[in-house]
Amino acid sequence: MAGREVVLAKPETFMNLSGVSISALVAEFEVDPARDLLVIYDELDLTLGTFKVRERGSPAGHNGARSVTGALGSLEWLRIRIGVGLDLPPEAAARRPGRDYLLSPLRKAELTVLDEVLDRVATAARRILEVGPAAAMNEFNRKEEKDRGTGNKE
Repeated sequence: MAGREVVLAKPETFMNLSGVSISALVAEFEVDPARDLLVIYDELDLTLGTFKVRERGSPAGHNGARSVTGALGSLEWLRIRIGVGLDLPPEAAARRPGRDYLLSPLRKAELTVLDEVLDRVATAARRILEVGPAAAMNEFNRKEEKDRGTGNKE
């Protein structure tokens, strides 16, 4: 990808144990997680159809991210968080659906939105390799008009 060798891995562990798989990959390929690792995961706190690129940060209640942070012993790992949450008004956000919502099948319209955002996520991953994480964050984390169709529409 982008002229560089990459390994795409999908952990076969439960999401809450993702760190086990990721730490094994880091050890096997002898890479620096802060420089050579990109973790892509769903995020209930972001609206469906949006995504964010981040170089570091707390797990913010995401058990899979908590597992990765614990296994690596650091908050310093690159991530793309893909929104799967509902677009709720602020007063309803505190009552945001959780596990049952995440484990239920997506509707056809939601799958269409997710398919589109995954194309943009693939482009963001390629741009990270081409120009680096900071430049990719500037490119994709901007607030965009919903009809422009690029970057993050959060």
